[in-house]
Amino acid sequence: MVLSRRWSAFLVVVGVWTWLIWPRFGLAIWRDDRSFADGGPTAFLWVHALLIGASLLIGTAVGVLGVLAWRGAASAHRDAEQIAARSPLSPKD
Repeated sequence: MVLSRRWSAFLVVVGVWTWLIWPRFGLAIWRDDRSFADGGPTAFLWVHALLIGASLLIGTAVGVLGVLAWRGAASAHRDAEQIAARSPLSPKD
């Protein structure tokens, strides 16, 4: 299956968006008073760290798939042009 360039770009944007948003959220959680008690991390911090880590992994995977799909769309387009150029029905110059 080959995705269009529009969908590929959307996946890349989602991956970039993930990396723009979640680290900032992580910093806010780190600075939250509920993150540390008695000198150590709390369940509040650990749960949010797990959610942030999972979101970054998923966002990275989505972004990488978007880049690969973008490259696949470009190569599929080139292949289609080459096939069309060899077709006996294509206009000749």
